[in-house]
Amino acid sequence: MRTKITRRDFVKSLGAGVGWLGLGGCVGGDGMFGVGGAGERPNFVIIFCDDVGYGDIGCYGARGWTTPNLDLMAAEGMRFTDFYVAAPSCTPSRAALLMGCYPQRVSLPDVLFPRGPSWTRDKTDIGINSKEETIAEILKKRGYATGCFGKWHLGHHKKFLPIRHGFDEYLGLPYSNDMSPEDNKAYPPLPLVEGEDVIENNPDQSKLTTLYTERAVRFIEENKDGPFFVYVPHTMAHIPLFVSEKFRGKSAQGLYGDVMMEIDWSVGEILSALKRLGIDENTLVIFTSDNGPWLSYGEHGGTAGPLREGKGTTWEGGMREPCIMRWPGRIPAGSVCRELATTMDILPTFARLSGAGLPSRRIDGNDIWALMSGEPGAKSPCKAFFYYRSGELQAVRSGRWKLHLPHKYRTLGGAEGGKGGRGVEYKEGEVGFELFDLQNDIGETRNVAEEEPEVVGRLKKLADKAREDLGDTLVGIKGKNVREPGRI
Repeated sequence: MRTKITRRDFVKSLGAGVGWLGLGGCVGGDGMFGVGGAGERPNFVIIFCDDVGYGDIGCYGARGWTTPNLDLMAAEGMRFTDFYVAAPSCTPSRAALLMGCYPQRVSLPDVLFPRGPSWTRDKTDIGINSKEETIAEILKKRGYATGCFGKWHLGHHKKFLPIRHGFDEYLGLPYSNDMSPEDNKAYPPLPLVEGEDVIENNPDQSKLTTLYTERAVRFIEENKDGPFFVYVPHTMAHIPLFVSEKFRGKSAQGLYGDVMMEIDWSVGEILSALKRLGIDENTLVIFTSDNGPWLSYGEHGGTAGPLREGKGTTWEGGMREPCIMRWPGRIPAGSVCRELATTMDILPTFARLSGAGLPSRRIDGNDIWALMSGEPGAKSPCKAFFYYRSGELQAVRSGRWKLHLPHKYRTLGGAEGGKGGRGVEYKEGEVGFELFDLQNDIGETRNVAEEEPEVVGRLKKLADKAREDLGDTLVGIKGKNVREPGRI
């Protein structure tokens, strides 16, 4: 069901376009209307996986399974090599995507949980503040139909669910699939939610990828006359892994490979629907994931490829993700973008392409249409990117340089992950001020801090600015521009 937009509402939404932009933020100067001209509103699809690593897609070097639909999507669109999420874990990464902000700004820096004896109210009874605006809310001002089918994880109480934050339809799990009584007896039954109602407890998870896909395709069919925004945050490939019978045993790698092949099938179904309905050339599709692979689960976890470490860390393997964007005729086919971009950039870019205004509150993302469209000589508008884990500022990147700040991190330390879905204990690693040239050392293997003291000094100053703005619990600084979350 669409929301009726009056002329007054539309003019008001354009007025919000001045918005706020955070650290180094800027919106391109080509005007706010879509690239096809004033009034043209493209459709948007975001496919957001869980715990999929940089090396888990065929065109990024996956081994043991195939992803023909994603590889074709890259051949018909653009593959990003330096695309980042704003956190190495579920909740904060999703907050950044949907609100265009560092999760610290909106006070959602940690993973949220259902009720349980070991979690505080600040991890069980908070969620999106109603004063924040999501991508869905921004697009609804331009008459978009909006649907979310999959994992939410931005607050499980009714006031925090997608229906209250811009989505016309919702079907999915409100948090991670391991937060169930099968994994911890203290947890309540794992709910499958439609709208705001629990329609099933402890659903058959082998059916979830298919269920989300079918609902997304149905939503596209029902709203083919557009414009629409579909958000498909898959439950997989988060442990415990589940796959439908049609893909069980299909990969050479095992269950994780089977799961990845089913995700690839899901992408193919959505792209096929767009082509069948004749709306392919007016639809931008983005595929990426929320954080790096859960390495402690070994064969049940993905791979970061050439990157160091994985989920839960601010090494590249924890926050640099595969990302493919496709829009026939608008994004150059077979192109590769090597400039820095992030999930926070999606909201302001969608706002620009749809002719919508920006949120009235400060955001941190940038309009990256120049990068996406392959504009000659286009450079990343992001002058500095800050790697936060929870409330800790652990690293900063500017251009080719990445400076780690002193912190402790989890690592397998060269050991192998578990087998059969059983994880192994991480060890504790520690890093000081260490500088890496990501252009020549993607694996962060050679510390060049002593060779580049001026670079180290410049990045330290950028870190100081971020601490003043967003805070840093490592050094006891509270950010000046941090906003309250929603609370029960």
